[in-house]
Amino acid sequence: MKLLVSFFIAIIAIVLTCNTSTSASTFFNQFTRYFTSTTTNTTTTTTTNPTNMSVPRAIRQAFLAIEQAEGAGARVRRSIGTRNLRNFSPFLMLDHFTIGKGAGFPDHPHRGQETITYLLSGGVDHEDFAGNRGTIGPGDLQFMTAGRGIMHAEMPHENPDGSPNVGMQLWVDLPKELKMCEPRYRDLRASEIPIAKADDGRVTVKVISGQSHGVDSVRDLAYTPVWLLDVTVKPGGRVKQVLPVGWNAFAYTLAGKTIFGSGGETKTIKEFHNVVFEQQGDFVEASVPENADEEGRFILVAGQPLDQKVVQYGPFVLNSEQEVYQAMVDFQTASNGFEKSRNWESEIGKRMAY
Repeated sequence: MKLLVSFFIAIIAIVLTCNTSTSASTFFNQFTRYFTSTTTNTTTTTTTNPTNMSVPRAIRQAFLAIEQAEGAGARVRRSIGTRNLRNFSPFLMLDHFTIGKGAGFPDHPHRGQETITYLLSGGVDHEDFAGNRGTIGPGDLQFMTAGRGIMHAEMPHENPDGSPNVGMQLWVDLPKELKMCEPRYRDLRASEIPIAKADDGRVTVKVISGQSHGVDSVRDLAYTPVWLLDVTVKPGGRVKQVLPVGWNAFAYTLAGKTIFGSGGETKTIKEFHNVVFEQQGDFVEASVPENADEEGRFILVAGQPLDQKVVQYGPFVLNSEQEVYQAMVDFQTASNGFEKSRNWESEIGKRMAY
C-alpha cells in the first residue's frame, strides 16, 4: 500500500511541477479508483426545546450496509462514507469489518482524523512507526488520534477455532485547530466499561462514552465529543435514550429486529442497517416485541457537528485540497510529521501473504 500511495503522489507532484496553471483538485479527481475524495461544508445546528418537554427524534433514513472487500482480504459493511451517507459530521466513515487468516490492514498512513475501533470478537494487533504496539480483544476499544501524521498496521489474530475477527471502526473528524496535533492512542478494556440497566433488566447498555440511565462513561477518549453506547434489548423490552441536543446521531444494528421510533412513527429494522436520526429532538426510543425470537442489539452513536469544510482523500482528512496535497507530499518525503515513516515496516504487517 505504501508503494502504491507513493507512486500516485510522485505522479501528481511531477505533473503539477510541469503545469502550474492546473489546480491540485484536477489531478485528485483522476485517482478516485484508489482514493475516495469528498468535499463537504458542514454547519452546526443546535436546537433547543423552549417548552422543556421531551421530543423524540424522527428517523431520517435507514439503509442496509452492503458487504464489500477492503484492505487486504478483509470484508466490511460500510455505511458512513458511502453514497447513502457521506460526511455526517463529525463522522467520516463507519465499517463493520470481518477479517480472517491472511487478511488485514497492513502499513498505511493517516492525517487529520481519529479512529475508534470496537472489537466484537477475536483479536487485533496494532503497531505504528513510533514504536507503539498493542492488542485488543473481545469488547475492547482502541481510540487512535492521527493528528499531524501516523503510519501503522492493524492485523487480526489467527484464532485456534478458525473463527474470524469481527468489529466496528468509526472515523471521526478532528476540529481544524487540532488537525496537526501530536498522535496518540488510548485503549479501553471491556472490563472497564460501566453497564446501565433499564426496563426491569430487559435493556442493557454498555456506556463506552457518554451517559445512560444515570451511568457515566469512565472518561472521554476522543478530542471531538462523541457518545458511544452498545445497547441490547430483550424481547418485550423498551429503551428511551436521551442524547445531547443538536448532535448528529445514528444506530447501527448488529442482531435481531429492533423497532425504532415513538408513537405512530416507528420502523422495524433488521441487522446490519444504519438508522440515521434527525438532528432535532431529545431522545431515541427503541423496542423489541414480546414475541420476538431473539434480542435486538445495536450501537448508538452521537457526535457534536463541526462547522468546517471537509476534504477527505483516502487516509487524509483536512480542510482544503491544498492541505490534502501537502499531506501526500509530506508522506512521500517523510517530513512534517511523517519523518519516522522512512524505511519503516511493521513486524505484524509481515504476516500478510502476498
